[in-house]
Amino acid sequence: MNNTNNTNIMNYTNNIRTGENCVSESETSSNQSYPDDEDEQIEVEDLISGEKKDMLSSSQRNKLTKEGYKIVGSHSAVKLCRWTKSQVRGRGGCYKHTFYGINSYQCMEATPSLACANKCVFCWRHHKNPVGVKWRWNMDKAEIIVEEIIKKHKAMIKELKGIYGIIMERFEKAMNIKHCALSLVGEPIMYPEINKLIDELHKRNISTFLVTNAQFPQELENLNTVTQLYLSIDAPNKEALKNIDRPLFKDFWDRYIKCIKILKNRKERKVFRFTLVKEYNMMENEIDSYINLIQLGYPDFIEIKAVTYCGSSQGYQLTMQNIPWHEEVYQFAWNLINKKKALSHIYEISCEHKHSCSILITKKIFKINNKWNTWIDYEKFHQLVKNKENFNALDYSVETPHWAIYGSQESGFSPCEKRVYTKGKYKNKNQQS
Repeated sequence: MNNTNNTNIMNYTNNIRTGENCVSESETSSNQSYPDDEDEQIEVEDLISGEKKDMLSSSQRNKLTKEGYKIVGSHSAVKLCRWTKSQVRGRGGCYKHTFYGINSYQCMEATPSLACANKCVFCWRHHKNPVGVKWRWNMDKAEIIVEEIIKKHKAMIKELKGIYGIIMERFEKAMNIKHCALSLVGEPIMYPEINKLIDELHKRNISTFLVTNAQFPQELENLNTVTQLYLSIDAPNKEALKNIDRPLFKDFWDRYIKCIKILKNRKERKVFRFTLVKEYNMMENEIDSYINLIQLGYPDFIEIKAVTYCGSSQGYQLTMQNIPWHEEVYQFAWNLINKKKALSHIYEISCEHKHSCSILITKKIFKINNKWNTWIDYEKFHQLVKNKENFNALDYSVETPHWAIYGSQESGFSPCEKRVYTKGKYKNKNQQS
């Protein structure tokens, strides 16, 4: 090994120790518990050996497999969403069914990068996935990843055939995947061939719902058009973002703001996703700061959702006391667009999905002839992409059904589905319906 390489390795090792390019221990609050330093140790070892290695250690692979993830290649995964299983039995779809018209039983949840640059306190994966600030692992080809995630998703669908209450027509249609939520775990735009992967999905007429943690502005700027693009807006200011997302980048706030500004100029449907966690990011005195962020990006939609409680573990410190009720989620959404009337001339509450504590705020330009148009014409989207036409978010939007509108009797639960109560005081309703 030459002297230059030795110097680079020493400098990099010192950077890890001193916190350059990443958040140091002294900058994190005392109640934050990071899983371990295995990721940094592996990175130094890789530099010394001069070889790229697989993203997952055997321990990480085993933990994710036990959680139900189907690992694809060396850095991707797919997992069957509980709403897919629910709707194939006629028991209700996810919030994306209510807000945007996807068939949950035809949706695949996947990621091309299990690694992430954040260690969010509410991460429902309990930090079993790797972390990193750049791609430094062996890389699988996009076409192979798409082929394999589809293959493994279909295998999981086949396993549902014998479950009680399955609707065979939906089961058969579920084998024809129509949507892909690139939000399973990790940071999808870290994957160097993310644009090729998006193209492969669109070639198969599979819509793309991509979620990013707003830490990779350059990759976001270079991203191909997706069906719907999400930014996770987890906090209103720098200190709160550090506490809740626990980012690895030292310049995490600058990256966050850059991503918001980039989003504003993109042509597809754009969404701010708020995950509300009591005592972390839904203080009433922070509303003004959230409004400032919205005015930087002016997304088409703002999803306000209560955090999902995922049980306790060493890497997951939330309790039920941190989980807001639906009424609290609605009140937060109302305050956001009505306080000081800063946003009320542009946005309005359009839809709700009460059984997952979710509210949708929408730009008023999507209200045409007094009818909300939050649903998506998926066939038209694919046509626009294939023809390489210049289009905007309204060009592939269609009317939202009455039951999805906020204030409807159904509260966002499709009348084509049957609500099944498994516990609590509403369980007796199963016999009454």
